[in-house]
Amino acid sequence: MTVWIDNRTAFEWNAFWEEIVKKAVRTSLLYENFEQKCEISVSIVTEEEIQKINKTFRNVDSPTDVLSFPQLTFEEGEIAQVNEKDEIILGDIIISIERAKKQSEEYGHSLEREIAFLTVHSMLHLLGYDHMQKEEEKEMFFKQEQILQQAGFFRKEGEEL
Repeated sequence: MTVWIDNRTAFEWNAFWEEIVKKAVRTSLLYENFEQKCEISVSIVTEEEIQKINKTFRNVDSPTDVLSFPQLTFEEGEIAQVNEKDEIILGDIIISIERAKKQSEEYGHSLEREIAFLTVHSMLHLLGYDHMQKEEEKEMFFKQEQILQQAGFFRKEGEEL
Protein backbone atom coordinates (compact mmCIF):
# COMPACT_ATOMS: atom_id res chain seq x y z
CA MET A 1 0.00 0.00 0.00
CA THR A 2 1.26 3.44 -0.92
CA VAL A 3 -0.25 6.54 0.64
CA TRP A 4 0.94 9.81 -0.86
CA ILE A 5 0.33 12.79 1.43
CA ASP A 6 0.62 16.32 0.14
CA ASN A 7 0.24 19.13 2.71
CA ARG A 8 -0.56 22.35 0.88
CA THR A 9 -1.22 24.41 4.02
CA ALA A 10 0.68 26.16 6.80
CA PHE A 11 -0.48 23.40 9.18
CA GLU A 12 2.57 21.62 10.60
CA TRP A 13 2.09 18.17 9.10
CA ASN A 14 4.50 15.57 10.50
CA ALA A 15 4.91 11.83 11.05
CA PHE A 16 2.27 11.87 13.82
CA TRP A 17 -0.46 13.12 11.46
CA GLU A 18 0.77 10.95 8.63
CA GLU A 19 0.40 7.85 10.81
CA ILE A 20 -3.20 8.79 11.69
CA VAL A 21 -4.10 8.94 7.99
CA LYS A 22 -2.25 5.70 7.21
CA LYS A 23 -3.88 3.89 10.14
CA ALA A 24 -7.32 5.04 8.96
CA VAL A 25 -6.51 3.86 5.42
CA ARG A 26 -5.12 0.48 6.58
CA THR A 27 -8.06 -0.20 8.90
CA SER A 28 -10.56 0.70 6.16
CA LEU A 29 -8.90 -1.69 3.72
CA LEU A 30 -8.78 -4.49 6.33
CA TYR A 31 -12.41 -3.95 7.33
CA GLU A 32 -13.49 -4.19 3.70
CA ASN A 33 -11.22 -7.20 3.03
CA PHE A 34 -9.55 -5.28 0.22
CA GLU A 35 -6.37 -7.31 -0.12
CA GLN A 36 -4.96 -5.96 -3.37
CA LYS A 37 -1.95 -3.68 -3.26
CA CYS A 38 -3.16 -0.14 -3.79
CA GLU A 39 -2.24 3.52 -3.96
CA ILE A 40 -4.16 6.40 -2.36
CA SER A 41 -3.37 10.09 -2.62
CA VAL A 42 -4.28 12.41 0.29
CA SER A 43 -4.04 16.18 0.02
CA ILE A 44 -4.33 18.49 3.02
CA VAL A 45 -5.66 21.83 1.79
CA THR A 46 -7.06 25.15 2.96
CA GLU A 47 -10.76 25.94 3.05
CA GLU A 48 -10.26 28.29 0.10
CA GLU A 49 -8.63 25.57 -2.00
CA ILE A 50 -11.25 22.93 -1.23
CA GLN A 51 -13.97 25.43 -2.20
CA LYS A 52 -12.28 25.96 -5.58
CA ILE A 53 -11.98 22.19 -6.12
CA ASN A 54 -15.60 21.70 -5.05
CA LYS A 55 -16.74 24.35 -7.53
CA THR A 56 -14.61 22.97 -10.36
CA PHE A 57 -15.53 19.30 -10.00
CA ARG A 58 -18.96 19.34 -8.33
CA ASN A 59 -20.26 22.77 -9.38
CA VAL A 60 -20.82 23.59 -5.69
CA ASP A 61 -19.40 26.99 -4.79
CA SER A 62 -18.86 26.42 -1.08
CA PRO A 63 -16.20 24.86 1.11
CA THR A 64 -16.59 21.33 2.42
CA ASP A 65 -14.64 19.16 4.84
CA VAL A 66 -13.52 16.41 2.47
CA LEU A 67 -13.74 15.40 -1.17
CA SER A 68 -13.19 11.95 -2.64
CA PHE A 69 -12.25 11.16 -6.21
CA PRO A 70 -12.48 7.38 -6.78
CA GLN A 71 -10.66 5.84 -9.73
CA LEU A 72 -12.71 2.63 -9.70
CA THR A 73 -16.43 2.05 -10.11
CA PHE A 74 -16.19 -1.62 -9.02
CA GLU A 75 -18.24 -2.65 -12.02
CA GLU A 76 -17.81 -6.18 -13.28
CA GLY A 77 -15.12 -6.41 -15.93
CA GLU A 78 -13.58 -3.04 -15.07
CA ILE A 79 -9.82 -2.98 -15.52
CA ALA A 80 -8.16 -1.10 -12.69
CA GLN A 81 -5.47 1.45 -13.42
CA VAL A 82 -2.19 0.48 -11.74
CA ASN A 83 0.99 2.34 -10.88
CA GLU A 84 4.62 1.35 -11.53
CA LYS A 85 4.53 -0.94 -8.46
CA ASP A 86 1.50 -2.76 -9.89
CA GLU A 87 -0.69 -1.24 -7.15
CA ILE A 88 -4.32 -0.44 -7.97
CA ILE A 89 -4.85 3.32 -7.97
CA LEU A 90 -7.89 3.72 -5.71
CA GLY A 91 -8.15 7.50 -5.93
CA ASP A 92 -7.68 10.83 -4.21
CA ILE A 93 -8.80 12.22 -0.87
CA ILE A 94 -8.77 15.96 -0.23
CA ILE A 95 -9.16 17.19 3.37
CA SER A 96 -9.69 20.77 4.48
CA ILE A 97 -7.57 21.14 7.60
CA GLU A 98 -9.45 24.28 8.63
CA ARG A 99 -12.80 22.47 8.42
CA ALA A 100 -11.36 19.50 10.29
CA LYS A 101 -10.26 21.81 13.13
CA LYS A 102 -13.67 23.52 13.28
CA GLN A 103 -15.54 20.23 13.26
CA SER A 104 -13.38 18.64 15.94
CA GLU A 105 -14.21 21.59 18.21
CA GLU A 106 -17.88 21.55 17.24
CA TYR A 107 -18.23 17.81 17.92
CA GLY A 108 -16.07 17.87 21.03
CA HIS A 109 -13.47 15.35 19.98
CA SER A 110 -9.83 15.47 19.00
CA LEU A 111 -8.43 16.70 15.70
CA GLU A 112 -6.85 13.25 15.36
CA ARG A 113 -10.29 11.64 15.44
CA GLU A 114 -11.70 14.15 12.93
CA ILE A 115 -8.87 13.59 10.46
CA ALA A 116 -9.29 9.82 10.87
CA PHE A 117 -13.05 10.17 10.37
CA LEU A 118 -12.65 12.22 7.18
CA THR A 119 -10.09 9.72 5.87
CA VAL A 120 -12.30 6.69 6.62
CA HIS A 121 -15.35 8.40 5.11
CA SER A 122 -13.39 9.05 1.92
CA MET A 123 -11.88 5.57 1.87
CA LEU A 124 -15.39 4.11 1.82
CA HIS A 125 -16.17 6.33 -1.18
CA LEU A 126 -12.97 5.12 -2.88
CA LEU A 127 -14.10 1.55 -2.17
CA GLY A 128 -17.43 2.08 -3.92
CA TYR A 129 -19.81 3.26 -1.17
CA ASP A 130 -22.06 6.28 -1.31
CA HIS A 131 -24.74 7.89 0.82
CA MET A 132 -27.18 9.30 -1.71
CA GLN A 133 -30.00 6.98 -0.62
CA LYS A 134 -31.11 6.61 3.03
CA GLU A 135 -30.23 2.89 3.13
CA GLU A 136 -26.78 3.52 1.61
CA GLU A 137 -26.17 6.28 4.12
CA LYS A 138 -27.12 4.01 7.03
CA GLU A 139 -24.76 1.27 5.81
CA MET A 140 -21.87 3.64 5.11
CA PHE A 141 -22.16 5.48 8.43
CA PHE A 142 -22.33 2.18 10.32
CA LYS A 143 -19.19 0.95 8.57
CA GLN A 144 -17.24 4.16 9.20
CA GLU A 145 -18.04 4.00 12.94
CA GLN A 146 -16.96 0.35 13.05
CA ILE A 147 -13.70 1.16 11.27
CA LEU A 148 -12.96 4.13 13.53
CA GLN A 149 -13.58 2.03 16.63
CA GLN A 150 -11.35 -0.79 15.33
CA ALA A 151 -8.60 1.77 14.70
CA GLY A 152 -9.05 3.25 18.19
CA PHE A 153 -10.45 6.64 17.12
CA PHE A 154 -13.37 7.34 19.43
CA ARG A 155 -15.80 10.27 19.42
CA LYS A 156 -14.46 11.69 22.66
CA GLU A 157 -11.26 10.96 24.55
CA GLY A 158 -11.63 7.42 25.85
CA GLU A 159 -15.29 7.13 24.79
CA GLU A 160 -16.24 3.79 23.34
CA LEU A 161 -19.52 3.48 21.47
